[in-house]
This record gives sequence, structure tokens and C-alpha cells, in this order.
Amino acid sequence: MFKEALRDLVEGTEGGLAGLLMDSSGIAVETYAKSDSPFDINTIGIEFSVVIGSIKRASEMLEAGTANEIAVGTDKMITLIRTLGETYFLALAMTPEGNFGKGRYLMRTAAPKLLAEL
Repeated sequence: MFKEALRDLVEGTEGGLAGLLMDSSGIAVETYAKSDSPFDINTIGIEFSVVIGSIKRASEMLEAGTANEIAVGTDKMITLIRTLGETYFLALAMTPEGNFGKGRYLMRTAAPKLLAEL
């Protein structure tokens, strides 16, 4: 179920490269990457899991509520992250020219289904 959901996310987003479902400790539950993806999605997830923890703590300290979505744009990649409860997150790596809005939409609609299976 998780592999198919990640495949649908990556393949359904123009510019999608790879998808990841990971727990907050940096252990991947499932991954999917296109064969031509220049990035290792596991490494992306591990590195961003630390950042996600910091962002969650900052939003709580500011009493801004729970951080649900994070986007990191670089010259070579955009990484979209959606939290799934307190323990898991969903990540999508895409090209800078990719369809950012479509990726966000597909992540938002997939999140409840994935969370129900976890």
C-alpha cells in the first residue's frame, strides 16, 4: 500500500523524482524513486528529519500550532514535507520546474490514507 501511494505521488507530480514515508527517528518505512533520480531519498529524509524536529519545536514555542507542511527549495531540488501525526512524515523530492501545487495537493490527499495504515 505504501509503495503504491508513493509511486502515485511521484508519478502524478510533474517533475517528481522520489517519495518517502519515514518516522521521525530517520527510519524509512517505504521509498519510491524514479530510475533517473539524481538524489538518494533516504539521505534526504534522514537529513530533513532533524530539521523537522527543530521546526516542530519552534512552532510550539511560538504557540503557532502544529507544523503540518514544510517546503525547502534549492537550486537543484524542491523538497515538500507533510507531517503525519507526531511520528511520521511524507516527503516528495522534485525538480525546481516541477508542479509544486500538484505535489502539495497529492500529499494532502494521500496523508489521511497513509496515516490510517500506520
